[in-house]
Amino acid sequence: MKIIKSTLFLMITVALFNCNSKSSSNVSLQTEVDSVSYAIGLNISKQMRVNFREVNKEAILRGLEDGIDSSGFVIPEKDVTAILNTYFQKKQAEQRKEQEAKAKKDAEEKFADNKKAGEAFLASNKMKKGVQTTASGLQYQVLKTGKGKKPNPTSIVKLHYHGTTIKGEVFDSSVDRKKPYELKVNQFVKGFSEGLLMMNVGSKYKFFIPQELAYGYQNRGEKIPPFSALVFEVELLDIIKE
Repeated sequence: MKIIKSTLFLMITVALFNCNSKSSSNVSLQTEVDSVSYAIGLNISKQMRVNFREVNKEAILRGLEDGIDSSGFVIPEKDVTAILNTYFQKKQAEQRKEQEAKAKKDAEEKFADNKKAGEAFLASNKMKKGVQTTASGLQYQVLKTGKGKKPNPTSIVKLHYHGTTIKGEVFDSSVDRKKPYELKVNQFVKGFSEGLLMMNVGSKYKFFIPQELAYGYQNRGEKIPPFSALVFEVELLDIIKE
């Protein structure tokens, strides 16, 4: 709401400035307040041009006039907030999408070799004895079969995991910390979550997760650069909550 109120203030101020544009040549800047007022108008107009290129000036002026007169609203007053919220949420989503696309493109250029290394590793790994591949591309190996229940996507599970890169470098391990980890199944990376859903309590699996089922183009630190395929040994200890 703060953003919307600020935006409305900018729109109204610019509209007022534009309403008087025909007589602007007659404005006399005799005092400091006059000069500051004019400078504010120029500054806000500049912001308006940068941030609101799609704005319909005539519609703004009509809205301003109707608001001052408190009559003849083209849009019901009760719908104004919803219209503004929808518009700005859409714009923010578009901006995020553009930023993500740029980040992905930059990562593709900079970490192409890392992506190829992961693909080569998985292509070779899937040929190894005991390794199975799901439709999504997740590879897994059953190290121990448990006899307990299987979790569902929203189950809170207790488990041990040991995460390494395809080169065997450890990046995170509850085993090394000697402290089991608890989290909802659907809150892990996609490949990890998919693997957990196949496991019975008491099972121990090894997951080989393609980058697109892990962190993708995201940089997760020095040990997990963009497009990293990941390897996890996972032991499902318990289902804390269904």
